[in-house]
Amino acid sequence: MKTEERSDSSRPAEEPAAPAGRAGHRPDLVAAGVGALLVAVACGVGWAWQRSNGELQAQWPPLLASWNPHVGPGTPAALTVAAAVVAYGPALADRLPWRRLLLTAWATALAWIFSLALIEGWYRGIARRLTTKHEYLRVIDRFDDIPAALRGFTDHIVVGPPGNWPAHVAGHPPGATLTFVWLDRIGLGGGAWAGGFCIVLGASGVAAVLIAVRALAGERLARRAAPFLALAPFAVWTGTSADGYFAGVAAWSIALLAVAATRRSLLAACASGLLFGWTCYLSYGLPLIALPLAAVLLITRTTRPVLPFLTAALTVPLAFTLTGFAWWEAYPLLVERYYQGAGGVRPYAYWVWGNLAAATLAVGLATAAGLRRTMAATPSAALGALHPRRPAPTAEAALTLLVLAALLALLAADLSGMSKAETERIWQPFYFWLLPATALLPVRGRRGWLGAQAGVALLVNHLVWTGW
Repeated sequence: MKTEERSDSSRPAEEPAAPAGRAGHRPDLVAAGVGALLVAVACGVGWAWQRSNGELQAQWPPLLASWNPHVGPGTPAALTVAAAVVAYGPALADRLPWRRLLLTAWATALAWIFSLALIEGWYRGIARRLTTKHEYLRVIDRFDDIPAALRGFTDHIVVGPPGNWPAHVAGHPPGATLTFVWLDRIGLGGGAWAGGFCIVLGASGVAAVLIAVRALAGERLARRAAPFLALAPFAVWTGTSADGYFAGVAAWSIALLAVAATRRSLLAACASGLLFGWTCYLSYGLPLIALPLAAVLLITRTTRPVLPFLTAALTVPLAFTLTGFAWWEAYPLLVERYYQGAGGVRPYAYWVWGNLAAATLAVGLATAAGLRRTMAATPSAALGALHPRRPAPTAEAALTLLVLAALLALLAADLSGMSKAETERIWQPFYFWLLPATALLPVRGRRGWLGAQAGVALLVNHLVWTGW
């Protein structure tokens, strides 16, 4: 697949600087301050609420975590990675050849995720994570006959019948569990292999986002976003759960559709559709990735990839349905199971905004500042995209529309009431597409914002135990 810059008229025009009226630092600092205030209020209110009646079902709201100041084997490595990205990341992102930048960003993200996970040590931080009583690896032996397991999958979602699934198995379509079953079948069984697989796939999402941003909004903005993606605060949770894997798959689906739309690639459209279909069978909430996918088509003003995309995407539900698992039958049972557990106790009145505080910690204060710029650019970007006679979106407008679509998907998940707590982990597939908003920040302050991003991740990982 060629990676050279396109020169045809379908490519968004580059912009040398942010439009007047949004170039000042003070509004960005105010936005970051509002994000920090939201976190502080959520912590204070959440602590008092949990202390009074225990309804929040979280020891350290708005995170699912417990207070546990500590250091560990990964601490020196995490500090080194953070310092290196802050000091050299922006300059390297500006001058490295494009393909080398993709590999460097992926490798840096891997080092960042692994070092943060190793703060808890190898066993506690990586090898044990997916083997606890709630996790997928607990049921590997129940999938010796995969077709039979799929036919009976919905029978074990709700608590009550004998042999109900552990929380994470019941809470996801069987594609998630099947991944670890197949890893076990090829000799990569156990928590260490499963954890490493999720981390590697999760880190690859950084490269996917950069490819998509370059295709839709130009290389300049992709390069600006690269250090922030590699040093993402939500890496704290990428190394602790399968949601990093889900985020990586979803990111590649969007990236491949962007390539298909801008380079007229039938293969990329089919691959994107196949990955989107698989994404929907990894998590019940991830059909919302359709919003960023739709934004890709809106930005590029083409429907050419739609038919091959849909054809490939439908093969996944067709295969599962023919094997005996029906997504639409399982989801209502999942809702019932959710309300049988903590979801039935946790108050919507707190978590509908407490989730956003957790998201602020996951994406960092630099992203909060970038989202302020995104919101400021939204009216003109939306007007230009919806007007058929307007020229193709500018680079900034294209990036704005992509970020806005991810934000809308996140808000839809929040308002659904099916994400009360744990969103620092669950929403990683959406967080990946919020971080490119940092590309809209002024170049001069990039190191400071990167330092703030790293500081959030390091403080969270060293002050609390994040569990799963």
